[in-house]
Amino acid sequence: MIDQLPALIIVAPMLGAFLTPIIGWRYQHLCYPWTLLVLTIPLYSAVGALFKVIRSGPFGYNLGGWAPPWGIEYRIDYLSAIMLVLIATIGFLAAVNARPAGKTEFKGKEAQLYTLFLLQITGLLGIVITGDLFNIFVFLEITSLSGYGLIAHGEEGAPMATFNYIIIGTIGASFYLLGVGYLYMATGSLNIADLATILPALYHSKMILVGFAFFTTGVAIKMGLFPLHIWMPDAYTTAPNSVSTLIAPLMTKVAAYLMIRILFTLFAPDFAISVVPVATILGWLAVIAIIVGGVKALAQTDIKRMVAYIMVAEVGYIVMGISVMNRAGLTGAILHIINDACMIFCLFLTIGAISYRGHGREINHFQNLSKKMPLTMAAFVIAALSMCGIPPACGFFSKWYLIMGMITAGQWIFAATLLGSSLINAVLFFRIIEKAYLAPPESQGHNHTDHEAEEIERNDAPLSMMIPIIMSALAILLLGLFSGKIIDAVIQHAVPAIF
Repeated sequence: MIDQLPALIIVAPMLGAFLTPIIGWRYQHLCYPWTLLVLTIPLYSAVGALFKVIRSGPFGYNLGGWAPPWGIEYRIDYLSAIMLVLIATIGFLAAVNARPAGKTEFKGKEAQLYTLFLLQITGLLGIVITGDLFNIFVFLEITSLSGYGLIAHGEEGAPMATFNYIIIGTIGASFYLLGVGYLYMATGSLNIADLATILPALYHSKMILVGFAFFTTGVAIKMGLFPLHIWMPDAYTTAPNSVSTLIAPLMTKVAAYLMIRILFTLFAPDFAISVVPVATILGWLAVIAIIVGGVKALAQTDIKRMVAYIMVAEVGYIVMGISVMNRAGLTGAILHIINDACMIFCLFLTIGAISYRGHGREINHFQNLSKKMPLTMAAFVIAALSMCGIPPACGFFSKWYLIMGMITAGQWIFAATLLGSSLINAVLFFRIIEKAYLAPPESQGHNHTDHEAEEIERNDAPLSMMIPIIMSALAILLLGLFSGKIIDAVIQHAVPAIF
């Protein structure tokens, strides 16, 4: 059974997506429990694969029994294993959370919601697990097309945001595919491990250089790296709350994983330093992304849009860690992929729950919310403190490694930018926390009394929303407390031995 885990990770959600419309045709109310049942399979398989990698090292699975490089190989190593667990866990919890808001946002179309939901998770898992460049493109398109369909069901402005996302996303996918084509013409292979042995002799080939340029640009578009981020704020802000909890934490992180694969597995790390100075370019783009993301976030009053711009800066953190090309920086980048996914997931969960209870998304709407939705706001505060880099929350530890990487590389401007961004995050979130916890009770046109303050009605989120919220908040704390063990057991093995 354990030998079939890589196949189950992809086959289960894909077949589940095909069967969901059939179930929903007659029994629409069964689509939700069916989706949860289906998603337990990749979650169990991903956890099993991670433990197998920790025990005995990386392993592969040949589809149809065809050995690579001729056949398609699913390859699970330390980096892909922890990413699979991350995607499967957030995907399952996002599905648990989706029911209350999904009934309103996709009224009468629950079957479509869960079908696209499963396809989205299939695509994200597929990008991570496959060892074939063209297969990555196939899963990238599955992810993109299902994402377009999910986002388009959002609030006013969602159709236009989706249209922009389609145009820019198609350009990114086309750039990636062109990169695949150039490498295939030069080498005759699509298997990543096989290409890694062939490419060093061709590093100065113009065909390889052009292919590399297409690869990095296409992936930068998908991960929303400045100045290619223009699709992201509108798409994530207008998306349905039941959808943004899945797409926002994972899409940019999987694209960041793909960039790490290209720069450190497909090509040797030295290629991005000595042959093409892309590491330097990415580093300075990351600096601008962090500054622009923070400044734009400060200008927002809609908290969902504010978090969307914070994500632009968070992508900058990860790219900055990649760009310094040392062990501490890359360790911080990988750890921040995991940590940031959990932090963004928790923030979007809490924002969705607050909106579901009718409190709105404007910062002014958070007044006294700690009394109205105490558990939800407690989770929000944990995520906010983590975004600011305050221990023992997980955000502190990944930022610590990132700063150590900057110092090791002698990039003092990078380190100062990262520290300044944490201060901006503190301003962003503490003004909301002040509204929720320290604002005086709302006046109803006369002087309020202590008795009136006590009568604020508590109305926290439904149980299916609260379970993922509490679990994501606990994950933020546990990832911080056990970050050393995670690095020792998994991440240190994912960093190339050359560092």
